[in-house]
Amino acid sequence: MNITCHSEIGQIKSLFIKNVEQAFISDAHIEQHWKQLNYLGKPDLNKASGEYKNFESILQEIGAEIFHLPQDESVNMDSIYCRDAAIATNGGMIMCNMGKAARMNEPLAEQKAFEANGIAVLGTITSPGTLEGGDVAWLDEHTLAAGHTYRTNEEGIRQLTALLQPLGVQVITVPLPHYKGPSDVFHLMSILSPVDKDLAVVYSPLMPIAFRNLLLQRGYQLVEVPDAEFESMGCNVLALAPRVCLMVDGNTKTKAALENAGCKVIVYKGEDISVKGGGGPTCLTRPVYRYK
Repeated sequence: MNITCHSEIGQIKSLFIKNVEQAFISDAHIEQHWKQLNYLGKPDLNKASGEYKNFESILQEIGAEIFHLPQDESVNMDSIYCRDAAIATNGGMIMCNMGKAARMNEPLAEQKAFEANGIAVLGTITSPGTLEGGDVAWLDEHTLAAGHTYRTNEEGIRQLTALLQPLGVQVITVPLPHYKGPSDVFHLMSILSPVDKDLAVVYSPLMPIAFRNLLLQRGYQLVEVPDAEFESMGCNVLALAPRVCLMVDGNTKTKAALENAGCKVIVYKGEDISVKGGGGPTCLTRPVYRYK
């Protein structure tokens, strides 16, 4: 089967993750950092470890090749959300420049891991540009949506566009609202999760009209997340394969809507690894290759 990096929906062939022990490290480390990183609550290390083992086992069951990011003294708890520091492309990884100052060292730490595993780097977003991986989503193999947010600025999107132009990729800028302000984690993928070529999970109240209309024009059916399930990460859904979805447990209405759309939905307990830190299954993974 053919493979590509330009997909959010194909069956995952290979990906990077960073487990709790390497990211959260210890109770003392969590106690020192969780408030300044704007977590909603202090993660319990034992509970987080159990949640993560279950999460990883689901990835193992689909047969994905899993690479583990090592512990790195230069980064912090947020490094568990490893999607944000890099973007996978068919020309190599694009290393981001984080909009959250406390995460500035993550791209270099990930780059070392990519290079150690023989994965090429296409380029790096440099200051004054900022770009985070949670702000980009492939709509198809030649179209990448990029959220203009407090984490990703116009210059970052300009540099991203220049890097992808030789690969024949169009970048669509999606201006996002202020919402809770600069300190909050609010990415494009907070309101959009493609799960098949014509199906996406969305939270329409925070979605720009023009972009929502674009999705409809491209033939997407939209699974609408209810207000009550937005903060509990109902919109953060990882496609393990087309219409095979992984999401945080407890979002029963969104789960039912996905199942009504013909999806298989797998859930995991994510209170301490996802909800408290604002990072669902898409954030916890950095897929590299997917099957077309």
